[in-house]
Formats: sequence, structure tokens, C-alpha cells
Amino acid sequence: MPLSNISNDDFGKLVKFIHSHYGIDLSQKRQLVTSRLSSLLSQKGYADFGPFVSDLLKKQDPADMELVLNRLTTNYTFFMREQEHFDFFQHTILPDLVKRHQRDKVLAIWSAGCSSGEEPYNISIYLKEFLGVQASQWDTRVLATDISQKALASAKRGIYELPDTIPPAWKKKYFVPVKGGTQYAVAPVLRDNVIFQTFNLMDPIKFRLKFDVIFCRNVMIYFDQPTKDALVQRFYDATVPGGYFMISHSENLGKNAPYQTVAPSTFQKKR
Repeated sequence: MPLSNISNDDFGKLVKFIHSHYGIDLSQKRQLVTSRLSSLLSQKGYADFGPFVSDLLKKQDPADMELVLNRLTTNYTFFMREQEHFDFFQHTILPDLVKRHQRDKVLAIWSAGCSSGEEPYNISIYLKEFLGVQASQWDTRVLATDISQKALASAKRGIYELPDTIPPAWKKKYFVPVKGGTQYAVAPVLRDNVIFQTFNLMDPIKFRLKFDVIFCRNVMIYFDQPTKDALVQRFYDATVPGGYFMISHSENLGKNAPYQTVAPSTFQKKR
């Protein structure tokens, strides 16, 4: 069988395994699977998909699984993505949360599926800007999780090409130019405000605190509706009463979502 093809049996096994372990629905992505994994097969020394799929599912080697997932999903993000969310975060969510947390001065925010880290760093900028001189009195550390070790390693490095949408004052305040290039490194004030952790969104959510805000944008596009519904329910259970949940503008929650809509692609748990 040519390398560019995958048998119905092998395709079915691979789709079932990835869906059950990672929630990703590839049932209608046969061409994507074959095209994106063919070069990986060659690198690994396989002549066709049969032995590759068999070994992958038998060994379940984390490093190999990550290679496959990185080929089949797109870890693409950038600063100031879907800025309407950040505007709502700045003008509506943060005033509400700061008022509610005046006593404990702790905000629990989760960037779920953080990819290469732009989102949690971006959230941190808005937190620092909103709190101003009082920022040091607050614990605003953002939990940033992803299933990909490769993406998290990039996020922890924190070196980026910054878009023109980043205000010059922010570039000066929150980033350090990398010598000899056009890239910038996140300053310690941002780096120290993000806690990166590996996490599979199919696992039970058992973090120490419930969250005031959960960002999960451009992640559930890979999930079928039942998987998405179950995940949204887990997010809801992990949200404090009155807390917020944000998805991307290209996604929807479904008919039976427990959250209330408060703005486009922005939701709130009943108090």
C-alpha cells in the first residue's frame, strides 16, 4: 500500500484512539491525517501506516503521541487575538472581579489550551495595566495549560515577534528586545505571572481553586459536540459562581450549555 494511503481499519483505530484519549475528532479528516503524518512515518522508518499505527497504539509512547498531535493540530496564536474579548475583560470583567476580591486580593484565571503562550501573557498585561500601582498587592498568576510539551517549551521561552497591535508603551514596559533581531522576550513581570503546566482537557479538572475566568479559545474546534458538551460542563463545575468563560468567535457552546451569554463568545456562571 502506498505511503500516502491509510487503510479503513488503521484509520478507524487511530481516530478512535485519539478521540477517546484527547477528545479530538478526526473522523472527517482522512486526507489531513495522511498528508500530515506521511513525513513522520518516513522519519520514523515506516514504509506504510499499518505498522506505524499498530506500534503507536501498542506502545503509547508520550513523545510519539505528542509528535502525532502536533502534526494533526495547529498551535497557532498571536498577541491581541480577538481583541473584543480583551476589551470586555478590561472594561467589564476586571472591575467586577476586583470589586469582589477586595479582601483576599486573589484572582484565579485559566488559559486552557495556551499553545505558545501569547494568550496568558496578554491576559497578564491587562491585569497589570488595570491594577496599576496596586498590582504587587494582588495574586493574579494565570494558570496556562496545554497538552503539548513542545508548545509549553516555546511558551516558557517567551520569545516572540510582536505585532503592530501591541502598543509601543507595552513593548517598552513588558518586553525586552532580543539582541541582533526583531524578536522580544517577555519581561520578568510577565513571566512570573504565568504558571505553565501540562494538562489534557479530557482529564478531570481538579485544581486547587475554582476559576474566576476561563479562556478556552480556538481549542474546542477539534472536538465533536458530545465531547465539547462534556468539557463545557467540567469547565462550568470549575468556575466560581459569577465567573466567566470565553471561547473564540468561530466556536459555539451548543443548545444545552449551562452558562449564560453576556457578550459575543463570552459567558457567565449564575451567581
